[in-house]
Amino acid sequence: MNILEQEELAKWFDQYGESVLTYILLILKDYQHAEDLTQETFIKAYKNQHKFEQKSTVKTWLFSIAFNVTNDHFRKKHPLQHYLDITKTEKDYKPIPEQIVVMNDQTEQLYRAIQQLKPSYKHVIILRKLKEFSTEESSIILNWSESKVKMTLKRALAALKNELLDGGFTYENFFR
Repeated sequence: MNILEQEELAKWFDQYGESVLTYILLILKDYQHAEDLTQETFIKAYKNQHKFEQKSTVKTWLFSIAFNVTNDHFRKKHPLQHYLDITKTEKDYKPIPEQIVVMNDQTEQLYRAIQQLKPSYKHVIILRKLKEFSTEESSIILNWSESKVKMTLKRALAALKNELLDGGFTYENFFR
């Protein structure tokens, strides 16, 4: 790795490392694995830097790598669950302080509700609403059409709203 490549990778990590980590953490709910997969994301980005065609931003490209790394993790860890699109629901899941730094009650309820959704809904909500990627950027990251992103987001938000309502809670600003 030459000095310029090291500097470029360090710049990317400084700019996007925390954002990629929180994205993976929201999917995995395990800080240690999220850190490992974040590192794997940046290693893959470095190794495949020559394949980056600049058709999107570096951030979008990194998130598409993070999405694939996370999916690969699930395929290896829970192949049958992944194939059947079954998620493990953890009703008693409580984030530890190191995982979720400053989380008020509303945010914690929203986080728990998101964890109850199926993977495709989780990904699209996190990318579009929490990470604020555009429809186009989300379609690149997820390798979906823009219309699939829009439709999945619509369904995911309805499912999230139902999940929150079932818990006796609404998060009005989130649904605007």
